[in-house]
Amino acid sequence: QVRLVESGGGLVQAGGSLRLSCAASGSIFSINVMGWYRQAPGKQREYVAAMASGGSPNYADSVKGRFTISRDNAKNTVYLQMNSLKPEDTAVYYCNIKTLGRYDYWGQGTQVTVSS
Repeated sequence: QVRLVESGGGLVQAGGSLRLSCAASGSIFSINVMGWYRQAPGKQREYVAAMASGGSPNYADSVKGRFTISRDNAKNTVYLQMNSLKPEDTAVYYCNIKTLGRYDYWGQGTQVTVSS
């Protein structure tokens, strides 16, 4: 059984920073893409950032220059450093892992709230 455990969410003032982590455990093999999505109240889940194995990071336009995704393959962990946070970044953030075998795993979500 594969489990993705996220941490690092919380409440921060506008302009502040948070770092999210997502660690995968269990029988997970050949991880390819590790990424983050978010869902604000009343809105659809949207893409934030992702990074393929051996590839370059990719970001949604709304977070470019403010967020940085990184990964530690030895630990099956993906991170999201979020700087210069804005109230519109408030959402539940979900990590996502895709394997070469086309399996798709999601974390349980972590709440990020940015106050103005």
